[in-house]
Amino acid sequence: MLQLSERDAAMLNADAGSGVALAMRIVTRTANVMGADRLIDITSAHIDGCLYHGAASLDFVERFVQSETRVAVPTTLNVGSLDLIHPELYQGEPSTQCAAERLMKAHIELGCESSFTCAPYQLKHRPKLGDQIAWAESNAIVFANSVLGARTSRYGDFLDLAAAITGRAPYAGLHVTENRAARILIRVADFGALSGRDVFFAALGFLLGKAAGAGVAAIDGLPSDTTEDELKALGAAAASSGAVALFHGIGITPEAPTLDAAFQGKPPARVIDVSLDELRAVRRHLNQAQPGETLVAVSLGTPHFSVTEFEQLSALFTTFSGALACDFYVNTSRFVLWQLESSGIADTLASRGVQIVLDTCTYITPVMKKMSGLVMTNSGKWALYAPANIGVRVAYGSMKECVHSAFAGKVCFDERDEPDEHISQL
Repeated sequence: MLQLSERDAAMLNADAGSGVALAMRIVTRTANVMGADRLIDITSAHIDGCLYHGAASLDFVERFVQSETRVAVPTTLNVGSLDLIHPELYQGEPSTQCAAERLMKAHIELGCESSFTCAPYQLKHRPKLGDQIAWAESNAIVFANSVLGARTSRYGDFLDLAAAITGRAPYAGLHVTENRAARILIRVADFGALSGRDVFFAALGFLLGKAAGAGVAAIDGLPSDTTEDELKALGAAAASSGAVALFHGIGITPEAPTLDAAFQGKPPARVIDVSLDELRAVRRHLNQAQPGETLVAVSLGTPHFSVTEFEQLSALFTTFSGALACDFYVNTSRFVLWQLESSGIADTLASRGVQIVLDTCTYITPVMKKMSGLVMTNSGKWALYAPANIGVRVAYGSMKECVHSAFAGKVCFDERDEPDEHISQL
């Protein structure tokens, strides 16, 4: 049975205002559903609810604004439905644009940081190992738990803001040490030397999500030089094809220095071996195009591009002369753009025709000039969601292949690992 502290009870009784009381009712009722016996303090929150889904989402936030409620912990914001820095990119209905802009700004009035990024782990301040947090947005959750070793359950719209306002969360789910133990072991063949290996991390994530669902898995066999950006791609795909909120990379992620540590001393309930052929099959599954097909655009940065990825992209652009043959979009955050402006990379890429999109993402809102046709990406998440969300076909390849294709104006795959046919089902 849930036990409340004196401070919890005071918030529930509206001692701190009606807005805080509403937020505490949401937190306590959720805690009862989750079977938590107490609430815990959180050090930060990340809010998914600034993405406009209709009047209800705006009404909810406005209620807190009107009661002059404020968040109690440092709180970042996920992407919204608009690029507020480049509003001219929006191609949708003006009434939706107005409501979406109001929703984003209303969250700022609650004291949230105007980060508007799905990758809050790229910001200046990020959680540390063991920190208890309340984060929403699927890729942010899995990155925080897996790569940073912070602790958050999967928080969704409304509950995330309620936790931010109260500074409290149910002590349940992945906040609890025992629940963070791996139950599934995935042994993956060595793909570290493959050309364009970024797509294979996403492919592995796709298989992980399918196999684990909402469970916790450990992966043995990741390249020893695996980067944060590659783990980001893996986790984002796993959280899209399944409901993965935590995975362990043996010898890579902080809670898995050894296999025994990842499983907390217990044997795996299931062992799955993943071959290179299976990774290639996922790549073909995510790809809907044949080599030589005409592209209307390339879209990178789902999740948001890091500074390192922009540096890699800029280096790739130096190997090509002339103009792009199709539109080229990269999604990222204001914080990353500020760093790119300081280094000159932003101006360099803009001069080559790259449109940097802030505050939102091209697969969830109409910002691309051409909303039909074939778009190429290296993001497993974008490849999974874009066809249903915005109606485009997707070509799936590495960052290098995306850049090559953008200058050619048609799909170009590396012949060493070219998708030879589309597989509709795995």
